Amino acid sequence: MTKKKLGPQPMLWPHPTTLVGANVDGKPDFAAAAWAGVAAGNPPSITVGLQPHRYSLKGIFQNRTFSVNIPSRDLVKETDYCGLVSGATTDKVKDCKFKVFYGNLSTAPLIEQCPINLECEVSHLLNLGSHILVVGKVVETYFSEDCLTDGKPDINKVRPFIFAPPKYYAIGEPFADAFKIGKQIKRKTKRAAK
Repeated sequence: MTKKKLGPQPMLWPHPTTLVGANVDGKPDFAAAAWAGVAAGNPPSITVGLQPHRYSLKGIFQNRTFSVNIPSRDLVKETDYCGLVSGATTDKVKDCKFKVFYGNLSTAPLIEQCPINLECEVSHLLNLGSHILVVGKVVETYFSEDCLTDGKPDINKVRPFIFAPPKYYAIGEPFADAFKIGKQIKRKTKRAAK
């Protein structure tokens, strides 16, 4: 297989599509962010990369709290809009008709229409150049009850979407069982050794 060099790029595809929330000067604002990920399981922690000029980042610095909201495909227009305009010049909550609620943290706004909401306290803020890496400890997770099956989160009901420039993609069908399919390699190795 031939490989082509593309230069150093953060090519961890796909990117989860999120709406990062923060109160800025006492008012809720949300920024679309696709550079996000899980950082640790204990304490539960996540990361989000935000450009220094992002208005929501101002609120994260002010309050040391933020939220990460996972939109369903039904909110693709609103999510994209939150990445196109600045909260410094427009009221995204009003424009997108978001229903905002607060949980344990009074300065981390959450979006009711998003099936998953993570309420976070800032653990670290790292200036990495083009982006500030926000590391947050998850204080609480909220999950829409209609997106549960037998009391457990169901990705098919959440219907999250991902970003792979320049498009948004729906998540496809499952094709293998995690923590199970890899065991086939061990079985094949044992059989071959006999």
